[in-house]
This record gives sequence, structure tokens and C-alpha cells, in this order.
Amino acid sequence: MPVNDIEVHDPKILANARSILDACQSAQEMQQAVLDAVKRNETWRGQQCINLLAPEAPTSPTVRALLGSEIGTRAAEGNIGSVQRWFAGTQHIDEVEALCVELLKQAFRCRYADHRLMGSMLGNMAVYYAMTEPGDVIMTVAQPFGGHSSNRYDGPAGQRGLKIVDVPFDPIELTVDLDLFRKLAPLVRPKVVTLGLSMTLFPLPVREMKEVLQEWGGKLFFDGAHQAGLIAGGQFQDPLAEGADVLTGSAGKTFGGPQSGMIMWNDGALTEPITHAIFPVLAATHQVNRVAALAVAAAEMIAFGKDFMAQIVRNSQALAAALDRRGIPVLGKHKGYTTTHQVIADVGALGGGLEVAHLLARANLITNKNLLPRDKPADWDRPSGLRMGTIEVTRLGMKETQMDQIADFIARVLIEQQSPNTVLEDVIEFRQAYQKLYYCFDHGLPA
Repeated sequence: MPVNDIEVHDPKILANARSILDACQSAQEMQQAVLDAVKRNETWRGQQCINLLAPEAPTSPTVRALLGSEIGTRAAEGNIGSVQRWFAGTQHIDEVEALCVELLKQAFRCRYADHRLMGSMLGNMAVYYAMTEPGDVIMTVAQPFGGHSSNRYDGPAGQRGLKIVDVPFDPIELTVDLDLFRKLAPLVRPKVVTLGLSMTLFPLPVREMKEVLQEWGGKLFFDGAHQAGLIAGGQFQDPLAEGADVLTGSAGKTFGGPQSGMIMWNDGALTEPITHAIFPVLAATHQVNRVAALAVAAAEMIAFGKDFMAQIVRNSQALAAALDRRGIPVLGKHKGYTTTHQVIADVGALGGGLEVAHLLARANLITNKNLLPRDKPADWDRPSGLRMGTIEVTRLGMKETQMDQIADFIARVLIEQQSPNTVLEDVIEFRQAYQKLYYCFDHGLPA
């Protein structure tokens, strides 16, 4: 490779891909190589693993089928309505998109919603574009306390040219330090305060923080990427009802829909700046197949969300308690561990988050490394924590009893130091009984 070439991806993996393609005799064989890789992932991750990733959720069969539907080949640039579209012949696309908007409004009990964001990080960018100017001060949560990069200097907030002040956070209670916030916020008078956490265990003081901001007209933005389904399902705080000006969310996490973003608000004065930020600034054609899939996911949430989200929380609490009993420290024990889909373990003494996550993956137990409050930003690659989520195992019909079994698999690897290969056989056998996805119109509720 020439000296000046820069490649961000793993060069060994790219080299392996090149060798596979070089061995192909035709473009059709190259296509087959892609199909084979997809199938391997489907068999392994979809049928043989216990997936405990908090940012992932399997979609229902109907939602998945819509992602491959004919409507996905169609373009629909612009707002809903024949005059506002760039293309003619979009009347049925208008119908699908309008149904999606109205279903999102119903699911989130709000006045306005938009469906066109291809990812939840774009939702954050839309908020910063609509509600700030370069040089404005905002407050967001630092990453060791669970804050997300999209609200920090290396994400959309920083790229907007905003000055970022940390929201004071209590490392023990794992929520905003409200006393310090009441002292600090009036000193910096932020244009926007963002509550956006990828490590999210407990509700946040939205109402109290909004009262502070009202003195100078500051806005409160709730980045609900992880909590969107819990909010819609009534199993978490309702940020818009508590005073948040804007709520964004990921459709692909607790909401159980396709990978995409959502944005909701109640104040009509925000409609023009937010929708202008979405179109024409951030989105043009926006995958109408994804919009149809999102609409169906919203209907599923309206019908099954209360039961689905309640079981997710019960499973998270059961998993956390079971891990703790087996000697794996879990954050938030004095508060009942969690009120969301997430469980955060302190594995610093067990090898650290990176090493532990990869060790468990050898046993088909899929988790991810995570910063803990005591970690420094420099610990990003090798943090002390391990994040687990119960979305997928819950949708597969598992309940509290199965969380105890999963904790046992994890403890066998980390505490008893059994070979991952030994545990692997038991994990695959256990997983075979859970292949059907519930909390949807396809299969209803689990028995």
C-alpha cells in the first residue's frame, strides 16, 4: 500500500474480501459470495446466538417483508402532497407516508411527527440545525456517564459549531445532578439542553430541568434513541408530556422497527424549522419501503407495546439480579438495577469490556463494551463496562426464568472460567427453542 494511502477499515478483513472476489470466475459468483455471507450471519446471529445488544431489535416478519417491497424502488422527494412533491404519480406513496405520520402521532401521543430521517443521529442533526446557530452554547451529557457522541464535539453538535457544556451527572444515582444543574445552567444560559444517553437505566428530571430553562427561553431536547419504544409503550417517562420541546428516537431499538430515525414535537412554532432541516437539508428520497415498515412497527407498538415493553423491563431487572447473585457487579443495584431494557455490568476486574465482550461472543453470547462513569475518554476502546439489553430475547418469547439461565451461561464463562466452546454447545441448544418472534400481528403474544 502506498505511504499516503489511509484506510479506516481493518486491512486484513478487506484483503480477505479481495481474495474471495479474486477467486471468483464471474460476477455471478461474486454475488453468491455476498449471499453466502448474509446467510451465514442469518444462521448464526439469527438462530444460534443469544443477542443481548441494547441497540438491536429483530423486526416482525411483516416489517421485514416490507423492507424488500416494490415501493422501495420509488422516489418521493419532498413533503406529502402532489404540489409539494418533485415527482408526479406519488398518490399511493403519499397515502403510505401519511399513515406513518399519523401512526407515529398516535404511538407517541403528540401533535407532530416526521418519518423521513434515515437514522436517529440525523434526528439529532435536524434538531441542532433547527434550534441553534453556530457558536451557541448547549449542554449535553458526557460520554463516560452514558452520553452519546451525536451530542458531543465529534458528532452533529460539534459539527454545527456549538459550544458544549457538560450536564452535571451523578455517577452513583446515574441521573442528572439537579442541584448542580440549577447552579450551572443559569451561568451559561444554554440555547438547548440535550438529554441523550446510550447508557440509560433510570428516568431523568425533564420537568425540573425545563423549569430552569424557562428563565431565558432555553429548549429541552430529549434524545430517546434507546427509550423510544419504552416511551410509546408507557413503560418510561413521557418526555413531551413533561416539558421536552422535541423528542427523537431510533425505530430500530426498543421500538422494534426498521433501522431509521423518528422525530416528534408538540409546538407548532417548531414545525417549519424542524421540517426544513429534514427537507431539503438532510433528506431527499428517503426509502419509502422503510417508511411503510416504520408505519407497521408503529401499529404493532400501539397494539402490543404495553405488554412488550413491560416484559422487557421485567427481563432486564431479572437478568441484572441474576448476574449480581453470580458475582458479576451490576450498576444501579440500590435502585433496582434498571427501569429500561439495559443492564450495565462492571467487568473491570474480569478483564474489561472489550475482552469480556469478545470472550462471551465465542460462546454465542452477544454483548458490547461500554464506558462506566469512572472511565476516562481515553478508555473508549477498552472501557470497564459491559452493556446488555433484553429487546431481542423478549421478542423471542423469553421471560424471567430464561434470564436466570442466560445469566448462568455468562457466569460460567466469566466467573467459573469454563471454556467458551463448552458453553457454546449449551447456548445453541437453549436457543433452538426460541425461534419465533412475538408482540406482533404475525404471532401475537407469547404463551
